[in-house]
This record gives sequence, structure tokens and C-alpha cells, in this order.
Amino acid sequence: MNNTLKSTLYPNIAITDSAESWQLGFQDPATPIMEGIINLHHDLMFFICVISVFVSWMLGRTLWHFEQSQNSVPSSLTHGTLIEMIWTITPAFILLVIAVPSFSLLYAMDEIISPAITVKTLGHQWYWSYEYSDYFDENNESVNYDSYMIPEEDLQMGQYRLLEVDNRMVIPTNTHIRIIVTAADVLHSWAVPALGVKCDAIPGRLNQTSLFVKREGLYYGQCSEICGINHGFMPIVVEATSLPDYVSWISNKLSE
Repeated sequence: MNNTLKSTLYPNIAITDSAESWQLGFQDPATPIMEGIINLHHDLMFFICVISVFVSWMLGRTLWHFEQSQNSVPSSLTHGTLIEMIWTITPAFILLVIAVPSFSLLYAMDEIISPAITVKTLGHQWYWSYEYSDYFDENNESVNYDSYMIPEEDLQMGQYRLLEVDNRMVIPTNTHIRIIVTAADVLHSWAVPALGVKCDAIPGRLNQTSLFVKREGLYYGQCSEICGINHGFMPIVVEATSLPDYVSWISNKLSE
């Protein structure tokens, strides 16, 4: 995790989660779903490494012992019941072991648990719009706003190039949140790696996903579906705050 703490030097920067230079692994998880994804990945990597080493050893041993100079008389073996049973039953058992946690994770990703807040996310060419339809002001209008990328020349010290936006999506921590995702023009995809969420935004269709953020911070993502010439210039920033701070923020939005 790239930690940029609030300080007198960078008073507008909070703890942030974004990709680091030359990063190969996952970002630090902030949701139970992302924790499950990372754990499943580590479990799969164990099987992948064991299988890769075993297959490589078998291949190398075969090439060495059955090379023409080592074995001038070719083998006439064409069938082996035992070995065929082994290489059929063993992969089937491995797939069964992998299927149990993967199906459990897929179920958890699709589960929407009594959301306290619903946020509608609308993809445009090339920016995002957010609507908090649970709240209405005195004119009976919900909270909604657009989120554009901050141009490079307007960035402040400590902000990330091509990742900062003028209006972040603000949500409270330790709260079940439903995200409804769609698009106004072409295919987009709303994705935030540290939150373990990637949901396609399809015109004329509503997709939904859920969030339960466990810690405060800024979480960065980008559109993950090629949507046109400015596809790489519509970032996503989710700001997770404490519940009192969120209530204060939504109250200010309603009074604007």
C-alpha cells in the first residue's frame, strides 16, 4: 500500500491505495471480497507451482532417458491402465479441491446483503456520474454529480497523474453498500482493484455489485473496458470515510 499520510506538507492527501511503480502483486485488500480473491490466488498458485515442477521434471527426464543415444531401441509400450487412471483421477481431484473455494467466492461476490446505501454509477465518454438516490433535498432531487479526471497541469503536490478526479465517490466504512452500474453511450467497466470490484457498465442494462470497505482511505481505479479514444482518461476514486464524516459530507451535498 502506498501510504501518503495527512500532514502539513500535503494537507489534502489521505491514506491512499494505488498501484506502485513496477508492482507485480495485488494491492492491499480493503474489502472481504478482495481478501478472498487474494487467498484464492495464493491457493491456486500452490497447485500451479507443484504441477509445473512435476511436469517439467517428467518432461526433462523423458527427453533425457529416451533420447536416441541413451535408448537406441524404441519402446513398444502403447497402453498402461494404472498410469491412465492416475493422470485422470488426480487432475479431477485437484479441480474438485479448487472448485469449492472458487464457488464460495463467486457466491459471495454476487450476494447483496441488505444494503444501507445505494449508489448509481453511470459511465459516459469519458467520465463517470454518481447518484445517491437514497437522499433528497428540499426540491425532491437526489444527490448527483459528475467526476472528471484532473488535467495534469492542475494537479497538486502529491496527487497521482491520470488517476485524480475533481469529485470522488464518497462512501462510509463498515457499511453494506450496493453499487448499480450502467452506461449512457458505449460499454464501460467500473473497476477498483483494492476493493475487489469490476462491474461492466452496459447501456440499457443495470448491473449491481456490493461493497463493504473495512478501512478509511482513497481507492483508485480506472475504466476497464475499451470505450473510445479517451478510455485511459476516466479514472475512478473512491473515498472511504467514517460514518460521521460521511453524514457531514452528504448533508453538505444536500444543502448545496
